Amino acid sequence: MNEIVISNAQMEDLPSWMALVRKVRLDFPGLETEQGLAEYQAVVVRNITRRTALCAKTGDRVVGVLLYSKNRNVLSFLAVDPAYRQQGLASGLIRWMLHNLNPGRAVCVTTFREEDPRGAAPRALYQKLGFLAGELVEEFGYPCQKFILQRKA
Repeated sequence: MNEIVISNAQMEDLPSWMALVRKVRLDFPGLETEQGLAEYQAVVVRNITRRTALCAKTGDRVVGVLLYSKNRNVLSFLAVDPAYRQQGLASGLIRWMLHNLNPGRAVCVTTFREEDPRGAAPRALYQKLGFLAGELVEEFGYPCQKFILQRKA
């Protein structure tokens, strides 16, 4: 088995990135339709250009992805292939992102609410990394909750 490497995504990673997203798309409100996927792909391309798209790869296969905003200190998308979960990939992607964000500003991520069964794993991950539950919000018409990581410079 190949080693898993985390790095900034490149344009040549896009087909494998989108294959992963298609596999897990039903876990992400807004990605249920082809139009939603096309809009998401355009966002990925912009983030690759900005160097705010990270991927975890084994060989040429993308098995984990993360998008973030340096301007807003926001983790905007995180997904790991189900076959590669529970191996520290999500934590590794988040740590890489944190290294590239302003250390004096809080980091925000939005995930599922506590009562949503899809929220158990992501909420546990964010809490393990020091994020605290914040305000209840809606994204893509879906009930969510913000999590905040306070950081000191």
